[in-house]
Amino acid sequence: MTEDSSFEIFLVATPGLEGPLCAEARAKGFKAKTVPGGVVLKGGWPDVWRANLELRGPTRIMARIDTFRAQHLSQLDKRARRVPWASVLRPNVPFRVDATCRTSKIYHSGAAAERIERAIVEEIGAKPSPEADVCIKARIEDDVCTISVDTSGELLHKRGHKQAVAKAPMRETMASLFLRQCGFDGTEPVLDPMCGSGTFVIEAAEIASGLKPGRSRHFAFEQLATFDPAAWAHMREEATAATPTVRFYGSDADPGAIRMSRANAERAGVAAITEFRECAVEDVTAPEGPPGIVIINPPYGDRIGDKGGLRSLYRAIGHTLMTRFTGWRVGIITNEPSLAEATGLPFSLTAPPVSHGGLKVTLYRTAALP
Repeated sequence: MTEDSSFEIFLVATPGLEGPLCAEARAKGFKAKTVPGGVVLKGGWPDVWRANLELRGPTRIMARIDTFRAQHLSQLDKRARRVPWASVLRPNVPFRVDATCRTSKIYHSGAAAERIERAIVEEIGAKPSPEADVCIKARIEDDVCTISVDTSGELLHKRGHKQAVAKAPMRETMASLFLRQCGFDGTEPVLDPMCGSGTFVIEAAEIASGLKPGRSRHFAFEQLATFDPAAWAHMREEATAATPTVRFYGSDADPGAIRMSRANAERAGVAAITEFRECAVEDVTAPEGPPGIVIINPPYGDRIGDKGGLRSLYRAIGHTLMTRFTGWRVGIITNEPSLAEATGLPFSLTAPPVSHGGLKVTLYRTAALP
């Protein structure tokens, strides 16, 4: 595979968020389609770099470098030696192999990983290491082996700005796609009255400011043979920043959460357009200016809450929003329909369930409140 060739790029999605992730990729100019577990697009290595840098929703990004049939380990060994390793991996950079096997004659994932690892060592001389940043993923399903390189390294929700997190935090990747599902495009205010470490507020402020989510971190693709440091530096420096015309608001009853949110917003470079204040949810009021979106990830039964007091909390949320947030749209994430119903809010739009922390959660949305 040459640097200029086109290959399949797989954007790994949080289960249930494939659709919004595909919409984001298309909005960024990628020709994308949804598949189970993620989004597929075609491109070259610069597209891999740009996807890691600019897309907010994927959990990681895989470059698929080869696919072949393999029904037994000796066939896998032979075929793995024909993968163009030298065009992708550097002989002086350590690597690791992670294999999975499903409904295939090759069923021992450890033995499969061993064969691929040995092929790489003997073909290009690179050294395996369990701590290596560069990870080769081999997926053997129905006797077809797909070889991919994890181009991201650390999961993509790790933007490099959030050092402090609250209890049961929402990942930035999920938060960005929930905001997209709420219709957020960066031109209206966002308020989170239970903001925790400020994820929704900071993510909304970054989107409105045109800040690239990967601007402050490193990626595994920087250690590949395909990497061009000069082209990457130019891509990172391309100006996309905008000046938002609205502000973004967070509040929480926990003073520690407010300190965390302010520090995280400062590191992200959005402190000037965000406001965080200590406030119980029943005391929250709409800020001056145009209406926007209220988005909340409140406690729910199997997450961090005590079920007994949750219905009264959700009733308080609903009463506050219905009486003080005329014209605002609302999105609430919870795992129980009965809790959403307890708010008394006129939910008219329900998104598909999403996997979050071992639970299935749903985003419940309203139109503009009367």
